[in-house]
Amino acid sequence: MRLTLEIFGEKELILPINYNYYIQSFLYNNISPELSKFLHDKGFVFEKRTFKMFTFSRIQGKFRINNGEIKFFPPIYLTISSPLDRFINEMGNSLLKDNHLELSKNKIFVRSIKVHPEPEFKDEIKVKMLSPIVVYSTLLTGNGKKKTYYYSPYEKEFATLIDKNLRKKYEALYGKKPRARELKMKPLGKQKDRIVKYRDTIIKGWMGRFILNGNKKLLNLAYHSGLGSKNSQGFGIFEVDR
Repeated sequence: MRLTLEIFGEKELILPINYNYYIQSFLYNNISPELSKFLHDKGFVFEKRTFKMFTFSRIQGKFRINNGEIKFFPPIYLTISSPLDRFINEMGNSLLKDNHLELSKNKIFVRSIKVHPEPEFKDEIKVKMLSPIVVYSTLLTGNGKKKTYYYSPYEKEFATLIDKNLRKKYEALYGKKPRARELKMKPLGKQKDRIVKYRDTIIKGWMGRFILNGNKKLLNLAYHSGLGSKNSQGFGIFEVDR
């Protein structure tokens, strides 16, 4: 399921430029303590990987950047997506009932919630990223230290690792391997790299449009849970380009 929140505040909303952590905390705080603890502490496990099974967009709306902060002028919009109906239902119910919400010290309220209809998935779809897509590997340097390498959409490993990641999500969520051919991914036009700091971690992702070709079930899961890595930190959400 997928929601878009229309958010207002008593005045302009002032956030750090790297605000992903604050959005993530806001979401955890507006679902039940039981579900919040499960997703935060454990999540869905496959081998050594854990998946929280939700993602969210960048904030959409008018803004101004000044002195390391970003000032948003309401209304602003935030899209939240998850294959877990419980997550979306709890989120929607909580936000509609509470008129005294807080986002990084900003007093806010949700004026409306749009529930998105399910898109029609075909074997091939065009998508537009609503937050950067992140694909990386942890490598060992010559002196034995770990190094994170972020791939670009123009490297063959980019699509291969997205396919592997999506299969792991599927097995973690459903407890069985997907019977699906390999996901193919092709950039459309120019992709723009984005550098985001999440707490003390520097993350590199990509914004743009892509053609995805693959199994409908995996495409559906990608739509709800996000493409690539670090989805619950606000990466990898896309909309189907009509």
